[in-house]
Amino acid sequence: MTVPADVALGDATDPLATLIRLFVLQRAVPAALLDGVLDAEELAAAGILEAVGSHVRAVVDVRPYGSPDDGASGLVVSDLTPGLDQMMAPTRPDYVLGVSPASTTLAQITMRTPIGSALDLGTGCGVQSLHLSHHVDRVVGTDVNGRALELAALTAALNRADIDLRAGSLYEPVAGERFDLIVSNPPFVMSPPTSEAATLTYRESNLEGDRLVETLVRGAADHLLPGGSLQLLTNWAILDEPWEERLRGWVPEGCDAWFIERERLDVFAYIEMWLADAGLAGTERWRPAYDEWLAYFDRLGIRAVGMGWVLITRAGRDVPQVRFESWPHQVAQPVGDVFARNRAAVDASLLPLPSCLPPAPHSSPSSRRPSAVRARRTPSTSCSVSGWGCSGPSGPTRRSPRSSAPSTAT
Repeated sequence: MTVPADVALGDATDPLATLIRLFVLQRAVPAALLDGVLDAEELAAAGILEAVGSHVRAVVDVRPYGSPDDGASGLVVSDLTPGLDQMMAPTRPDYVLGVSPASTTLAQITMRTPIGSALDLGTGCGVQSLHLSHHVDRVVGTDVNGRALELAALTAALNRADIDLRAGSLYEPVAGERFDLIVSNPPFVMSPPTSEAATLTYRESNLEGDRLVETLVRGAADHLLPGGSLQLLTNWAILDEPWEERLRGWVPEGCDAWFIERERLDVFAYIEMWLADAGLAGTERWRPAYDEWLAYFDRLGIRAVGMGWVLITRAGRDVPQVRFESWPHQVAQPVGDVFARNRAAVDASLLPLPSCLPPAPHSSPSSRRPSAVRARRTPSTSCSVSGWGCSGPSGPTRRSPRSSAPSTAT
């Protein structure tokens, strides 16, 4: 809702108030108020502003973005927010989503270890690339949506971020390349396939069911450097078989995996959420679309939808460590550091126990001097094997444009 902010601005016509009304509140403003502030003609030629008589209005959304955790604060460019002030309308197929609860969650779970290279797969407005640019030497952002690449380029330019933007689907734009980190909030919505012209590219593909997510997971090893990781915020289908067994089959050879289900929706709640997101609520298209989704899910055997986080690491183990958890409870974000420590924690858990236990003196009855040593556990036990430390308790332990759309398991 923009009314409270508009009321707070009152009669102010200073440059800041004018820009807030123009870009954030999506209001037309007198062109004269932009003299000396913006070059309205140049921005109109670039498709950022549009003349409406003696006024101008924004064609895109440019708004401040703050991230005190990693300093990735600046300006993000996206398409205008649909449904603002309850003005519901169908979403354009090439719509570019701005910062959403889902994209914020992905940023908060992403590992922030300084690294050499990262891939932002499905960059959208470029907000993940903006985060990555603060701790990665080389960032590549890809998207199948040409409009998304245009707006991501504006986001990068406004923040002086050096991002290599490329067009293409899935891993195609980076064929033959490997990265230390791949992050993605992919278009995972499992909607019935439609014509390419009707596909909402920011949220869905025409791959059946959760095949897109499966493809990303299966192909990760071919695009990760040794020790590199893929992090996804996504969803997957719940069929009659246990979800753990089905997703285990996706994990590439030699990779560790950690799947965390943060939320589960029945098919009705899932369908209603995404139909509303598409702007169909209250329209005559609602029920026909609802029935189409139900028939599609029934054909695929989808009983529910799991939503959560995925970590795939090219660990190179003979016996990969694959874990599944359901955690619907709140977490204290950010948790990127938890994922960053995961590989070291797994390595430590696999260390031979005797190597981590200090010798304890064992005295014979006839002597006070130790005649043998015995390994025993102590609360302060610590050791370091192959460069990794392990310790006991006393040591170091440690997607949607509309308000109805989910945070995708924040």
